[in-house]
Amino acid sequence: MADTRENSPLETVRANIAAKCRIARRAPEDVTLVAISKTHPAGAIEPLLQQGQRHFGENRVQEAQGKWPALREAYPDAVLHMVGQLQSNKAEDAVATFDVIHSLDRPSLLKALAKAMDKAARQVPCFVQVDVGQEPQKGGCAVQALPGFLAKAREMDVPVAGLMCLPPADIEPAPFFALLHKLAKDNGVEGLSMGMSGDYETAVMLGATHVRVGSALFGERG
Repeated sequence: MADTRENSPLETVRANIAAKCRIARRAPEDVTLVAISKTHPAGAIEPLLQQGQRHFGENRVQEAQGKWPALREAYPDAVLHMVGQLQSNKAEDAVATFDVIHSLDRPSLLKALAKAMDKAARQVPCFVQVDVGQEPQKGGCAVQALPGFLAKAREMDVPVAGLMCLPPADIEPAPFFALLHKLAKDNGVEGLSMGMSGDYETAVMLGATHVRVGSALFGERG
């Protein structure tokens, strides 16, 4: 008798990523799925950990500090990504708490992170957030300022993992993903953090190395 059980949300997202990778002639293991667990309690996160998911994203330092120590004790190979806007005065806490930062977007934060990493003797890879949609309210380095900003990051010994973007809402995201891909290539960086629950498949087709998926895994927040 055929197995009629529905796939779990995690299995479905993984299968979708693998399918798009096949079309794009990419290896599925080249795409890191970051499960966006912000606002979700430890009880909602643990089932994904039990299914083998290891990369998770939080957008607030204090929230991550509250719920992840116990989870990391149980799953020491979990990798925690900072995906929200980061205040410079939280740089030390972020460096101590997170393994990857996706929202390096301005000189003051770069300076604060460089100082925090030096103090902690801990290098945390950072994605530089680029304002591809020219939306100042979202934060992000201006496209024209990107080469200089990347040079400054390297000069200050802050490891650059790649570029990140948040395309404008309710607009076809593909051109923005393609722009980020071109900017990464032009500036000699490889990582591309782009794509969320509604558009991660498009992002994979256009070269994403990290997709940040929340509601497709956890359901809509109340």
